[in-house]
Amino acid sequence: MNSFLDIHTTDKAELRGMIDNARRMKDARNGLPKGAPDAEQPLKNRMVALIFEKPSTRTRVSFDLGVRQMGGQTMVLSGKEMQLGHGETIADTARVLSRYVDLIMIRTFEEATLLEMAEHASVPVINGLTNRTHPCQIMADVMTFEEHRGPIAGRKVVWSGDGNNVCCSMIHAAGQFGYDFVFTGPPTLDPEREAVDFARAQGVQVAIERDPAKAVEGADLVVTDTWVSMHDPQSARERRHNQLRPYQVNEALMGLAKPGALFMHCLPAHRDDEVTSAVMDGPNSVIFDEAENRLHAQKAVMRWCLGV
Repeated sequence: MNSFLDIHTTDKAELRGMIDNARRMKDARNGLPKGAPDAEQPLKNRMVALIFEKPSTRTRVSFDLGVRQMGGQTMVLSGKEMQLGHGETIADTARVLSRYVDLIMIRTFEEATLLEMAEHASVPVINGLTNRTHPCQIMADVMTFEEHRGPIAGRKVVWSGDGNNVCCSMIHAAGQFGYDFVFTGPPTLDPEREAVDFARAQGVQVAIERDPAKAVEGADLVVTDTWVSMHDPQSARERRHNQLRPYQVNEALMGLAKPGALFMHCLPAHRDDEVTSAVMDGPNSVIFDEAENRLHAQKAVMRWCLGV
């Protein structure tokens, strides 16, 4: 049984196999209506529980559709419906769900919730997002880059802004897929040291550069994310805007990167905050390819988890 909990805890060769399989499944769907089933039905007669403690658009739609395309069925559950960890322990919830479903995807707040779910479930568990990491997003990002520019190994990826959960997974992926990584942002929002140490231990360069203009020199890919969370109070939002304004990804900053450098954002975006509309809608933006590839990458992750 394989659970997909984080990029840095999954074997490199297995990660590469998932990316390759995602591309194969995407190619096989060329010309099909979006709701049409895959020719292969590897999840036929399988039931997948999708648990959302956090609101979601892309994660919910892409997982739900992916299961259906592969012939399975979904059960979508909210944290409020389940009172996860309140009315019943997470461990007991995991044990009960394992009697009903074949696979569990959970999008939650604390990493501890994910890990406890995985520890006590007798079916595979997928990390749909925690406050610490977002591995499914980065699998889609690697797939997207390679569709447009070939192998990501040896490339330079620059993250501008907040060293958040998506950034953490991108650093983990640097170590696993072999690209160099530069973070540019204020010291108060640096990425976690453990992720940086992991990637460096794999032999790639991970640097922190406070000057965004210097950071993007020679970049093959520039990435950012929202400056504020929906849960942040107004005072925190204002403080973060003040800290992060110098790290906005705009046309001037992209112009300092390597010619043809791609731009990514996991969405949803606050246009003209962390990134300008000119960049989002510009010729080097692949944000909607990213969003689509969540579907294909996650289908490959689910197949790997179930061994089908």
